[in-house]
Amino acid sequence: MTTLLKGRLERSAYVLLLRNLEPIYDELEQGLERHADAPGISPILIRPLFRSPALHRDLELLHGASWRNDLLPVTACLEYVSHLRSIQNTAPARLAAHAYVRYLGDLSGGQMLGKIVARGLKLVDSFPDIVGSGVDFYHFGQADEVVGLAQRFRTGLDEIGKTGTRELLDEAVTAFELHIRLFHELAARCGLLPAENSYAPIKCPGTLG
Repeated sequence: MTTLLKGRLERSAYVLLLRNLEPIYDELEQGLERHADAPGISPILIRPLFRSPALHRDLELLHGASWRNDLLPVTACLEYVSHLRSIQNTAPARLAAHAYVRYLGDLSGGQMLGKIVARGLKLVDSFPDIVGSGVDFYHFGQADEVVGLAQRFRTGLDEIGKTGTRELLDEAVTAFELHIRLFHELAARCGLLPAENSYAPIKCPGTLG
């Protein structure tokens, strides 16, 4: 993420990041839909936040239609997906914590990342004005729409929190730990751990084995 923020991430490495976020969002959003009527889910079920369709568009544009077969998720991604699948069946209200970690991040820091990616990979001159240029993942509309979505989500979290927050806080910690594992494995796969002080752009293998 440090390399990404510096605008030094090569397209192949960025595609690898998106490829490993895609199954996580897909599983999360399937779970939210599955439990849409549950009191611990319905207040934060805001479908314009869903990122799976945007990730599919970005991956197809940046890699090609064969991205699913060409790029395999890393182990930490599969572990995250397995955890999400497990809590869907045992404690679905905990999905709200993962929605919090992902969506509020996308609505805040993600807007800055969108500009950095668009500029660094030379995808589009202006963000978020042009949709379909490889940065749809970060596109939630214009600034007022982004603010509105964030407020709706926070209001939903407040409603859920009225019945207790301990479970959500514990699960949010788990979500952050799962993200740390994911980013660490991706950094190692892309050679970022031993070369993090290098100023050369970092390239990443196009196909995962």
